[in-house]
Amino acid sequence: MEKMVFLYHPVDDLKQALTFYRETLGYEEAWREGKHTAALTIPGSTIRLLLEEDEKELGPGGVFLVDSVDEFHREKNNTLTCLKEPFDIPPGRYAVYQDPSGNALRIIDFSNES
Repeated sequence: MEKMVFLYHPVDDLKQALTFYRETLGYEEAWREGKHTAALTIPGSTIRLLLEEDEKELGPGGVFLVDSVDEFHREKNNTLTCLKEPFDIPPGRYAVYQDPSGNALRIIDFSNES
């Protein structure tokens, strides 16, 4: 894994969450994907806060960049518990595993970005 690129926060209501993080904490919106996903710039950090109305059952946590989600899956699938098999998302591929304490370990690649 290269580095953490997002701090994932599942939310019940994206509009309400965006209002809180922008108006109360002063974060700026970096981008939005549809009506259920947005990323915010965290002041003084290269990590973006990723707010999404999804994966609430998995809780918050880091999203780590890898060169290839599929290659990571092939190499680690027998040693890690896979919670979500690799699948396509707009910038590339994404998968979710579980660490020994039950926390979600999310990985992403940006293979679809030009």
